[in-house]
Amino acid sequence: MPAITKGKSRLKLQFVANQEHSICGGLVAVEAMAERFGLWDKLRRVECLDPRKDKRRGYSPEVIVGQIIYALCSGGGCLSDSEALNDDPLAKELFGVGKFADQSQVGEWLRGQSEKSVAQLRQLLREFVQWIWDQASPRRLLHNGQREVFFDDTQIEVSGKQFEGARINYEGNLALSWQTLWVGPLLADGHLSSPGEVSDQLLPMLERNRVLWQGQAAHFYADSGSSGGKYLDGIAAEGWDYTVSYNKWTSPLERKAAELPALSWKPVGEEHYAVFTHQPEGRHAPQRFAAARRRDGLFDRYGFVACDDGQSDAAAVFERHHLKGEKEQLFREVLSGLDLHRPPCSALMANQVYYLIGALAYNLLVAIKLLDLSDECQGWRVKTLLKKLIFLPGRLGRRSRQWLAKLMVPGGWLNWWVRWAQRIWPEYGPGRPVLAAPS
Repeated sequence: MPAITKGKSRLKLQFVANQEHSICGGLVAVEAMAERFGLWDKLRRVECLDPRKDKRRGYSPEVIVGQIIYALCSGGGCLSDSEALNDDPLAKELFGVGKFADQSQVGEWLRGQSEKSVAQLRQLLREFVQWIWDQASPRRLLHNGQREVFFDDTQIEVSGKQFEGARINYEGNLALSWQTLWVGPLLADGHLSSPGEVSDQLLPMLERNRVLWQGQAAHFYADSGSSGGKYLDGIAAEGWDYTVSYNKWTSPLERKAAELPALSWKPVGEEHYAVFTHQPEGRHAPQRFAAARRRDGLFDRYGFVACDDGQSDAAAVFERHHLKGEKEQLFREVLSGLDLHRPPCSALMANQVYYLIGALAYNLLVAIKLLDLSDECQGWRVKTLLKKLIFLPGRLGRRSRQWLAKLMVPGGWLNWWVRWAQRIWPEYGPGRPVLAAPS
């Protein structure tokens, strides 16, 4: 083969105002999933989300929420990105509006929300998660026949004094605390607040979302921030299998582990494992612990995991608990994938609402993967979903007095998109549009 070198480009450039093209044609999949769940109608019926005094003027809440979701699902995490949708003719026609709100109007709507709004959005988020669980194949959601529930806290660092509720956290950085509850790969609940006790929302979240695992085999994961006695009481009361990291108050456990007879320890590789019970301070009943022991020079090093009373194999407890690391990656998925690293508003309540809308957007993308994509695509990250499905060039035009969106998809995906449209997208006949039920 002859040598290949870079050549000089002879392209001529011409710039024109965009009237019909879009770079996010895959938003049709987001819109279709929202319609399948009935998201826009459900939002429209939540009266507390609408702070307008005159309902005949301004934007209704489903438009503002949908605008934010569209922006997040196309890689924009700022309020200015939601306003930039006005430059996308396909997005406006897809959502059925002549003009989206500008960023000041979106910010004003967010600041007009209340605790009641947060409660209603949490309920809607919970309904959406339950709907996805009902629709999806169990083999894509369960692990060893169990629903996996995960609770954790992450710190969202901010800069400047304008963020209400921001405090210096344990790392010495100005931050807000975002506590979340996950059921399978879906974000079921969230609470944005000042940094403090990292698990103070655990018990309220378990109470609010119990319907998502009640009567089902489930396994719960948490880190050492949830290992206090009152939290272990609440976790154990759910009746599920659970594993919780325990590395804060280990001196009594180390003494007890050192007193165990040699026959209590089971060797596995370079480590030895044992199970015993101990009642930590604040716990109303004895707690079972799995212990791991490793020789480090002249001393033994111990690790502990609090677990349910049905566990008898300490090595299996540690092996299962290691899966918590995969759950912790979900934070990176939602924060990096949807660009939620920085809250958009100074008011804490507005940011709380924004992050709940972000959870809805994230679950919409995950629902597309779970319900519509093949097994080979189930390992895709959010950024891969955006790249493969959302960032598609499209052109908006009219044919026979009807708008037609032409999406340019890779050749290998053409058949998938055609089948998707035949199965999901509504068909319109003459006269007023009528939504055809998907087959």
